[in-house]
Amino acid sequence: MIRRHTPSAIFMHWFNALCWLLLLASGLALLANPDMQPVGAWWPRLWNGALGAGGLLDLHVTLGAAWLAVYVVYCLLYLRREVLPFLREIFRLTPGQDLAWCLRKGLVLTLGEPAMRRLGLNPELPPQGFYNAGQKLFAIAAVAGSLGLVLSGVLLALSRGLTDAENLVQWALFVHLACAGIVAVGLPVHIYMAALAPGEGPALRSMFTGQVPEAFARHHNPLWLTEPDGPGVMRK
Repeated sequence: MIRRHTPSAIFMHWFNALCWLLLLASGLALLANPDMQPVGAWWPRLWNGALGAGGLLDLHVTLGAAWLAVYVVYCLLYLRREVLPFLREIFRLTPGQDLAWCLRKGLVLTLGEPAMRRLGLNPELPPQGFYNAGQKLFAIAAVAGSLGLVLSGVLLALSRGLTDAENLVQWALFVHLACAGIVAVGLPVHIYMAALAPGEGPALRSMFTGQVPEAFARHHNPLWLTEPDGPGVMRK
């Protein structure tokens, strides 16, 4: 077995997932305008009935503040060991290979390898590093969306009760909704690719155990294994 994730990275992954789901659910409930409500009027009524309109907003702000506080502490403690390496990895893009990986992976999932070969298409995926192209693109969108949510959310929270900051509130709300939309679109794709896509079971289990089989790593992330600071192998 190969060590892929540290305990702190695993904790932050699931903490992030839980916060995103709760913030997305409560944020959708705050959309009282029927023209903007993608779930239906029953969703705001459900949350408002349990918490009240003021309580729902307080819950959303409290969840966002807790999420931000934990991330600030994590970044301060693990900046050099985990945060900066993570950012360097996801922004290490090779457009030709990454585009080929995304296109071929999509065809493999929809058509299957046998059908691709019958059509004369190459189903072999370009070799990937620690993250594959799809994971890097989602991570970049998640980081950008999170920064936008934090900045706009702080502005919205600080402007509560102010009457002379209407333009600022409107722009902050627009940015907040746009960034939330980015996360809302990417999250189901990420969940499917990580939990339901064929052959990805070891990757999902690694988010609990921290380890992947060596054969899985050699097939999915061969470039990672050849890097000078690559993984330590933990055979059992």
